Amino acid sequence: MRSDAWHLTEDIDDFLARAGDFLRSRPVLHNTPLTVMENWRTRPGAFEPGTVLFGRLESEGETRAIFFRPSTRRLTLTPLAPERADALAARLHGLGHTLSGVTADHDTATAFAEAWQRHTGATPTLRVRMHLYRLGTLTPPEPRPEGRGRVLDEQDHDYLMRWCRELAADLGETVTIDAGSWAGTRFAEKRYTFWETPDGTPVSIAGVNPLVAGMVRVDPVYTPAHLRGRGYAAAVTAEVSRAALTSGATEVVLYTNAANPTSNALYQRLGYRRVADWAPYDFAYAEPRPGERQER
Repeated sequence: MRSDAWHLTEDIDDFLARAGDFLRSRPVLHNTPLTVMENWRTRPGAFEPGTVLFGRLESEGETRAIFFRPSTRRLTLTPLAPERADALAARLHGLGHTLSGVTADHDTATAFAEAWQRHTGATPTLRVRMHLYRLGTLTPPEPRPEGRGRVLDEQDHDYLMRWCRELAADLGETVTIDAGSWAGTRFAEKRYTFWETPDGTPVSIAGVNPLVAGMVRVDPVYTPAHLRGRGYAAAVTAEVSRAALTSGATEVVLYTNAANPTSNALYQRLGYRRVADWAPYDFAYAEPRPGERQER
């Protein structure tokens, strides 16, 4: 009889000591926990100890899946069978946890969202359908727009923050991005490259996360609305993808909005191949009636 057990901790070092090999074994599918935890591990003050819950599913002496739940209370999961997703939902609910949502591959996220609804009554809503791509053979765009790629430096920081604010607004994110809040945003830990026209005007930007487990994730890619349709996004994506391979990456990955045929076609022309569907769900809760206990 198989014995599965979830081991929970708030100690990132202990968690990575036990689950690190598992995460590194599938860097494409595990790209989000790998990049997030590398940021937390290497950047002082990137997260406050005690605010993140880590979980590791152990079966027959080996780690089979993990989750992490930061202060936003959004759960991120690696692939899980439906019965294991249900068992995790029951465990977390039994411990009194409230979740704002879940993000995982489509099947895992859907199974967990349905299980969370059964156990808590929360209503799950799919925020957006996403595709996960990995780079096969890089194929530079033809024709290539005039200009060049340039890695950003400190003098470009105000420009970078403005474009990240525009990107967040395009995505419907309610986030403050300024000098005071920058270090705590999801944009802070990345290395950015501009595509510039021959006169030095920035027209598109792409970021990459630090190399971890041989994998680099491209995120974000942004071109202001009035400059789109000219090949700039393709050029800057090819530029950072090439740089990632040159730096030693064996896997280069990125996410797309499944509803955007333009970006999906663009990345496929560059040599990216779809490997999985991804799904972030948000959870909404009914207002508790007078006298009812509220979960923490």
